[in-house]
Amino acid sequence: MWFLILFSVVSIMGDLNTGNSGVEVEKRSPKILVVYYSSSGITEKVGGLLAVALEADQEKLVDKKERKGVWNYLVAAKDAMMKYETDIETPKYNPADYDLVIIGTPVWAWTMTPAVRTYITKNKDKLKNVVFFTTSGGTVYDKIVPEMETLSGKKAVISNGFFEKEVKEDSKEMIDKLNKFLENIKSSLSVKI
Repeated sequence: MWFLILFSVVSIMGDLNTGNSGVEVEKRSPKILVVYYSSSGITEKVGGLLAVALEADQEKLVDKKERKGVWNYLVAAKDAMMKYETDIETPKYNPADYDLVIIGTPVWAWTMTPAVRTYITKNKDKLKNVVFFTTSGGTVYDKIVPEMETLSGKKAVISNGFFEKEVKEDSKEMIDKLNKFLENIKSSLSVKI
């Protein structure tokens, strides 16, 4: 099933450097970085599919604070709700080196995770263009993205949200949503970069 999803997602992208003018112009491919935090694997799955389809580098944020177990889960929800930052491992990639940074977060207590909050806060001056996505049990992304935009000081080129159930089941809705998201990212690349 993964192969079919990946094939579907990658085939929708086509070639980022084709144009309709009939004149061959050498363009550099935009550099893209996909950054996400994932504790359950749902956000990682979406981020990984985006990275493969866009031939992007990917960065999984690592929160140094323990987030597994009932007590730690409650503390994590409180930290998110209180809009706390956290200590994360030093990222491998510098977002200043990229034309577009796609940032994904699971929704915790109706907001972004502390790890994503920390990443955005520490790197907001390095972000040129941003795309945001969320994964959640039912919270719609348009409730979270404005906060991410405010924190980053950047209006998202595009944003989207994926529901946990859709992603777990590799549902047609998830594949369609992912393909549409990729089409919109591709369109934005030809305009923005």
